[in-house]
Amino acid sequence: MISWADLATPLASYSFYEICCYAVGIAGNVFAFVLFISPIPTFKRIVRNKSTAKFSGLPYLYGLLNCLLCMWFGLPFVSYGIILVVTVNSIGAVFQLTYLAIFIAYTDKRTKVKMGGLLIGVLCFFALIAYVSLVFYDHPTRMTLVGYLSAASLVSMSASPLFIIKLVVKTSSVEFMPFSLSLATFLMSISFFAYGVLLHDLFLSIPNGIGTLLGVAQLLVYAYYSQRSRDDRLPLAAQKCVMERNLSI
Repeated sequence: MISWADLATPLASYSFYEICCYAVGIAGNVFAFVLFISPIPTFKRIVRNKSTAKFSGLPYLYGLLNCLLCMWFGLPFVSYGIILVVTVNSIGAVFQLTYLAIFIAYTDKRTKVKMGGLLIGVLCFFALIAYVSLVFYDHPTRMTLVGYLSAASLVSMSASPLFIIKLVVKTSSVEFMPFSLSLATFLMSISFFAYGVLLHDLFLSIPNGIGTLLGVAQLLVYAYYSQRSRDDRLPLAAQKCVMERNLSI
């Protein structure tokens, strides 16, 4: 297990195994960062229009809770200090809090109260988990408890593409499934799956393995429906050419 003490170790003393662990972990951090910044255009629009319109703030609440639980799991007094899990989820938590602050600032009064209450509930729930795990459990039991909670949170987050896939199948359009985000989700999941396998950590490998499979499914659905959309446009383009030729005669 790569721990916080490894930060002070000279690079030349790392084994090939440790370098591979760091490589896939850093790759996962990079791809996760791409996902964290992806809502920025949405929130620029919210600030510009001074309204949240029909956007929902719930995904950012779920994202915040997931980041907090996974960050807690990666800390040395819970597990054995998984550095790259802590870094990515600390950054993610900051992004989710920022998005939620903007959402609450620009939403209507009723939703403002609701979202504010839910945000306080998420923070209190995390504080309760942190307190209970530190006070009432020894280190191995604490690691298992928080590991199960973070794994369950990751699995629920990994299942979110299922709703997008359902929408794509229903509308026969990939408009709501940007390829760059689908690819980044897949690459992040497979990177952390490899990271978990290398660290022999089932709490990382299993949920991210599920995320990898769902990412593959998302890319396959995108490939099928984007090709189908192009095929549907070809007859229209052919008809247009025929009409233009007839008009020129």
